[in-house]
Order: sequence, then C-alpha cells, then structure tokens
Amino acid sequence: MSDLGAGFGYLIKGQRWAFGHGRWFGFGLLPGLITLVVYAGALVGLGYGADDFVAWATPFADDWSSLWVGLLRNTLVVLVFVLGLFLSVITFTAVTLLVGQPFYESLSEEVDRAEGGEVPESGLPLWQELWISARDSVRILLRVALYGVLLFALGFVPVLGQTAVPAIGFCVSGYFLAEELTAVALQRRGMVLKDRLVLLRGRRMMVLGFGVPLVLSFLVPFVAVFLMPGAVAGATLLVRDLTAPPAADPAASPYTLNKG
Repeated sequence: MSDLGAGFGYLIKGQRWAFGHGRWFGFGLLPGLITLVVYAGALVGLGYGADDFVAWATPFADDWSSLWVGLLRNTLVVLVFVLGLFLSVITFTAVTLLVGQPFYESLSEEVDRAEGGEVPESGLPLWQELWISARDSVRILLRVALYGVLLFALGFVPVLGQTAVPAIGFCVSGYFLAEELTAVALQRRGMVLKDRLVLLRGRRMMVLGFGVPLVLSFLVPFVAVFLMPGAVAGATLLVRDLTAPPAADPAASPYTLNKG
C-alpha cells in the first residue's frame, strides 16, 4: 500500500511542479489544446456525417417501413457517435504525447534539471523520436484493445461484470496511461518499450497509484488538457525514483565490503 500512496504522491508533486512553473505549464498546455481542437472538429464532423454514413452502410433497410428504418438507423447513429467518443478518450493521451513530443521532452528535461543530477538526452533526431513514440503508442493501444475486448466479454457475467470488471478496467487503463507518460522520460534514458514494461511491472502498485487517479480525472471533459503538463512532470519524478541506483547499505563497513 505504501507504493500505491507513493505513486499518487508523484501525481500530486507533478501538478504542483507544473503550476509552480507557470511558463512551463503554459508551454505544456499547447499540445493538449491542439489535440483538443482537432478531436472536437472530428467529433463535430462525425455528428453531422453519422446519418449519411449509417444510411450508406444499411442499404438493405431502404424498403423497410419508416418506423423500423428510423429505429435501426437512429440507434446506429448513436452507437457510431458513442464509439467515436470512446476512441477519442482512449487515444487522446497517445496522440497528445505524439503531437507534443518536443514540448514534453523539453518539459521533462527541465524537471530533471530542476531536481538536480544528470539530465539524460536521447541524442536521436526528432523524426526518429517521433517514429519510436508513434510505433510504441500503437503497440500499447493494441494491448489496451485486447484487454478491452476481454473485459467487454466479462462484462456480461452477472455481478462480476458490474463490480470487478469496471474496477479492473480502470486499473488497466491507468497502468497503460502511466506507461505512455513515463515513456517520455524513459526514452531519453535509452529504454525501449520491452524494458520499460519490465521496469513498470516491478513497481506495479506505484504505477497504479499514479495512473488510476489520472484516468478517473480524465473522465471530466477538458480536464486532461490542463493536467497533462503536471502529468508529464509527475511521470518524470516517478521515473527518477524507478531508475535511481540502489542506496548503499549504511550498516556495511569498508572492512565488511572488502572482506572477501
């Protein structure tokens, strides 16, 4: 449980860091605002075009009575829009991180610099960093989709589907959201996706303590935009903990260390 609280603590520390550094907070808002405008435009377009899309996809219903045609197509329009909204929610962070790669990498470096010690740099050109980020984001989204299908199926199980499954779903979303956010700082440290996942599994409760509250807060419209700078800052602080070298044992004496 201590790791769970520590993970939540890094989330709070990250928000405090961002709000305490107004220039960097504003700098970190830009990618989220850009992504929000694009997503809002896409959803508005979907809202206007869903009727035509559903009519095009259901030509077999043209000869039905107006009552049944209206019931079928109106239901499908709602489902199409809900699906678009769901996809926008689960992909918003990944797209924002991709759009804001240069922004968030600079913000993450500034957090490392402000906290002292080494400030790792990937040394890769921007196009290669973007390619790695996009490739890894697709891999993560595929994993999330796999878990989503499984949890959707389990949702039909009585009692379990209405209690444990939603809770597990938030944990899965929080875990992979934390992976996406910590990737900014871990990529600068030269860690590939496979190694990042191994590292996060080693401190699973801390990762959940960071990611699950963030997922819950992202359910509130527009909140994700304003929390992203602090989320990146908190993820960097979390990474500093996860990658810190183990402290030397103070009880060990030079004689003990050199005895062998």
